[in-house]
Amino acid sequence: MDDQDRTGPGDTQGARARRVLTDIAPRAWEHPADKAALAALRKLPVFDDVLRKLFGFFGEKPIRLAFQANAVKVSENQFPRIYGLYKDALRTLDCEIEYDLFVSQTPIVNAGAYGMEKPFIILNSGTVTLLDDDELSYILGHELGHILSDHVLYRTMTVLLIQLAGMGFPIVGIAARAVLVALLEWGRKAELSCDRAGLLTVQDPQVVMGTMLKMAGGGHTDEMNLDEFIRQAEEYRDSGDVADQVFKILNLMGTTHPFWVLRLSELRAWIETGAYDRTLRGEYARRADPDPAYQDDLKEAAQAYAEGARDLLDQMAGAAKRMGESFFGGFRK
Repeated sequence: MDDQDRTGPGDTQGARARRVLTDIAPRAWEHPADKAALAALRKLPVFDDVLRKLFGFFGEKPIRLAFQANAVKVSENQFPRIYGLYKDALRTLDCEIEYDLFVSQTPIVNAGAYGMEKPFIILNSGTVTLLDDDELSYILGHELGHILSDHVLYRTMTVLLIQLAGMGFPIVGIAARAVLVALLEWGRKAELSCDRAGLLTVQDPQVVMGTMLKMAGGGHTDEMNLDEFIRQAEEYRDSGDVADQVFKILNLMGTTHPFWVLRLSELRAWIETGAYDRTLRGEYARRADPDPAYQDDLKEAAQAYAEGARDLLDQMAGAAKRMGESFFGGFRK
């Protein structure tokens, strides 16, 4: 099947045609920092041991039951509108497997992809209520990105470790806590990859950024302004003194996801490189293509971290300069 524009039987809105990304490889959307963080994670001496123990203790079936016990499986007869959107997302990313999709009754606006041998997606009812069809398509594509990029095992382990740590479970000792910190760092980078997968699914940057605005503020389109949110993201990235830059890092350390303003900035940066348009034109890695050399992956990942560090240093230098000018300006008055 060649790349093509289409609307299919799953389209619920007579929506614009979207290009099927035939045989697209997950590395086409994966952020280099995602790869770098995962490579670093796997170098932790206790990483494999902790995961093996957790997997052996819980197994696949109990984990699926724990996540699905309070949810409804989506099908042609259960949430048919969402099922149509899901089928459309599967076609757009040329996904060969229809992974189980569930809707769970909770007002928290969120979604997740979990599992080990049999991945599945859970969509919170609060997300279904807040978002329109295109916005839900972005969320579904984002979660499919996690599955196709093989993120789900580590995401599932992250959630389990967070829950066990909160309960004071004895298996979560010092080694497991070190793994959790590393998993959280990787998980934040993995979100950046899957924001790209979600964009490639819905194929409309305005929809994706508007979804991020809704996810951040919880309001409806007529109550909020996307241009203002973009300016807010730029101000957050560029403003503040040295202490602000440090606090920005510290505020992220215990979180499972990057802040929405940061995700919006990262996605805009990817679009501005031209990578998004090239992908829609069919210029992307195919699944049958040989994987790039491991050294190439490391080089790209190291470059991404170096650029991120350089950007942070530039921001801190600018903040220090502004603080100095303000300080000495007070003496000149």
